[in-house]
Amino acid sequence: MHFIEVILPLSLPKTFTYLVSEAEFNYIQNGMRVAVPFGKSKIYTGLVLNKHQNPPTLYEAKEIHQILDDKPLVNDFQLQHWQWISSYYMCTLGEVFRGAMPSAFLLESETIISYKKDSSFDISQLSDDEYLVFEALQQQNSLRVQDVMSILNKKNIFPIIQKLLNKGLLSLNEEMQEEYKPKLIRYIRLHEKYSTTESLMELIEVMKANKQKELLLNYFQLNAQEKKPISVKQLIEKSSSTSAIVKALIDKNIFEEYYIQEDRVNFDKNKTNNKLTLSEPQEKAFNEIKSSFKTKDVSLLQGVTSSGKTEIYTKLIEEFINSGKQVLYLLPEIALTTQLVSRLTQYFGNRVAVFHSKYSNNERVEVWQQVLENSDKAQIVIGARSSLFLPFSNLGLIIVDEEHEQTFKQQDPAPRYHARDTAIVLAQYQKTKVLLGSATPSIETYYNAQSGKFGLIQLTERYGKAQLPTVELVDLKDSYFRKKMNGHFSLTLIDAISEALQLGEQIILFQNRRGFSPVLECLTCGHVPQCTSCDVSLTYHKFKNQLRCHYCGYSIAKPTNCHACSSIDISTKGFGTEQIELELAALYPTKNIKRMDQDTTRGKYSFEKLIDSFKNREIDILVGTQMLAKGLDFDNVSLVGIMNADTMLYQPDFRAFERSFQMMTQVAGRAGRADKIGKVIIQTYNPNHNIIQQVTNNDYDAMYKEQLYDRKIYNYPPFFRLIKLTLKHRDYEKLKEGSMWLYQVLQQNLQLPVLGPEEPAINRIRNEYIRTIMIKIPQNQSLPSTKKTIQKILNSFEAVSQYRAIKVATNIDFY
Repeated sequence: MHFIEVILPLSLPKTFTYLVSEAEFNYIQNGMRVAVPFGKSKIYTGLVLNKHQNPPTLYEAKEIHQILDDKPLVNDFQLQHWQWISSYYMCTLGEVFRGAMPSAFLLESETIISYKKDSSFDISQLSDDEYLVFEALQQQNSLRVQDVMSILNKKNIFPIIQKLLNKGLLSLNEEMQEEYKPKLIRYIRLHEKYSTTESLMELIEVMKANKQKELLLNYFQLNAQEKKPISVKQLIEKSSSTSAIVKALIDKNIFEEYYIQEDRVNFDKNKTNNKLTLSEPQEKAFNEIKSSFKTKDVSLLQGVTSSGKTEIYTKLIEEFINSGKQVLYLLPEIALTTQLVSRLTQYFGNRVAVFHSKYSNNERVEVWQQVLENSDKAQIVIGARSSLFLPFSNLGLIIVDEEHEQTFKQQDPAPRYHARDTAIVLAQYQKTKVLLGSATPSIETYYNAQSGKFGLIQLTERYGKAQLPTVELVDLKDSYFRKKMNGHFSLTLIDAISEALQLGEQIILFQNRRGFSPVLECLTCGHVPQCTSCDVSLTYHKFKNQLRCHYCGYSIAKPTNCHACSSIDISTKGFGTEQIELELAALYPTKNIKRMDQDTTRGKYSFEKLIDSFKNREIDILVGTQMLAKGLDFDNVSLVGIMNADTMLYQPDFRAFERSFQMMTQVAGRAGRADKIGKVIIQTYNPNHNIIQQVTNNDYDAMYKEQLYDRKIYNYPPFFRLIKLTLKHRDYEKLKEGSMWLYQVLQQNLQLPVLGPEEPAINRIRNEYIRTIMIKIPQNQSLPSTKKTIQKILNSFEAVSQYRAIKVATNIDFY
């Protein structure tokens, strides 16, 4: 008898054995997908882990339904890597499988499919079965896969659905469709034959038509005032003229028109044959990286903001690609991929593929197939953390840019992996090199580099000898006392904004809180509207005139009077990005002000739209949350304002100071990236705080030493490993009792510091109460054996019948 071990996309602790015929046994390879029955009536897509001839002892092996692939979708490197993730992050292989694969590969009997309205496929070419499904979807808008089984009276229908998906006739229910047509703007410039003063004078003398002459003189005026491209619309408005006159001048070859479009995936069109020339410090760093790679597998490139790290990466990528290798470029934020794609495709054209969660299922499947086939189109993959799971077989280099970012850590659902650490392990399996890059490395990484575990390369000056921005602190206490405030803006900041706007430069303002204000309070009785399911106050969003919970999405219309005492004296406390946007609109009514936060960037191309129009200089002031702090590059930004630096400093987190330093330094780094020195204004109630002083002096080493000293005293990373257990249940008393039981058993069995069970700052989300337990493991103690003990204790916790309903989530290195 022949059997296969199958991973199911469920959080079950083990794999399952299924029965196959001899022919199937010989055909199947590890890494292929099979449709298998599970439970009474459900069918899932499973993945073959291995083949053997040992029947299961505890249950009767069922037969598989069918084989879904003709060649493996997942390679051996991936299977090894998944097993490491599952054991290190204490989650199941099924959870890793589910998190790693695009959902189009994971059809199951519960999946919902619907008809794609804009598909243009010739229906006459469909097979009978495909046509039946198509017809059924004309009558009702969506079907479950189970319904399709009963329509066709067949069990193996996954291949039929897969074919319809490939033909673009169906979409899976979790896909959002959104189109983005790039905005083309028509600009105008003088024809090159009038580039000398003499030829211009001749032209003006020869011109007869007054209106054309007037338009031309207006063009010169605009050109002198604004040092940026002039759009046709702007010129027509300025000269109160018409587009017919502009067209006449273009026809006479006096003007020429051109379009500017900052756009995404039109890769080969982007390719320009510009040779990459590195500056002297860049060249030096590039050579140091290469020599560091000879002895070390992982190197850290620490370069100040705007030192040109991307150019060094590009040069490295070029070397690895020319030797026939694949390159993975990891970024913390989807917003960054937009800008990077346009920069890399200038050099590599169509050899770049992009992979992240805003892409639709079909696009992700396409990239997966290209990487699997080692195709030319995916020699370089740019992506967020999920791109680690792609089926690379010939990886040469992994670049982790902005490696300090917390978004590299997956929080929910499992696997709760950290992309940087997982990438380093993947590199060991594939015998690859890893380059970590950051202006403000995380303390653990820098500690590893200092202790010689990683190579360290430093870039201390900005590209083109540009100066670092000057930092000015504004004491809010003093400004409020001396009445030098206008709304949430100090007069110093307003003067700087006005000056930058007069010079035609752009401004970024940073406030790490979205919405209008976080609290709405009754001035009579002090009542604050709370979320019904979570232990948080509702955030006021003026734009939609509603109060909203940022944890569960619950919302109510803004009340006109207090819910507790019916008073109409209600005021807002605190401020978010919406409020700053409105205050700016009142201060500068003629300027274009936009904000960039989770509310304005929900769609697939919304980042592109904002970044494009900011780069095209259509937006004067951009207000945003931490999305702005990542490595975006705008050459016309001369001023960065941090509205309130204190909100980040006083978080109940051992990394609050490190994070604040990184965030402020990164935001400050957006200023003055071209030839002019930028300016950063930080508003704070505590200008003498160590971290704020270290940001002002751009002193990373001082921050590192101070934080390392604290971490050593209080047993935190890099000296101790942390494991956090989060317990959730709807019944407060049962949770309290269960968490206490778990804490006591952990404390008796582990000779380690176990802290808890603690109520977090927000102790109820979606009607579930929360408790956390933290375990600290010193570096000299074996991590695997400690985890084994913890897992045993968790298993026995689950075996206690009254605690079985309590959900426990294990988070390794949760920071």
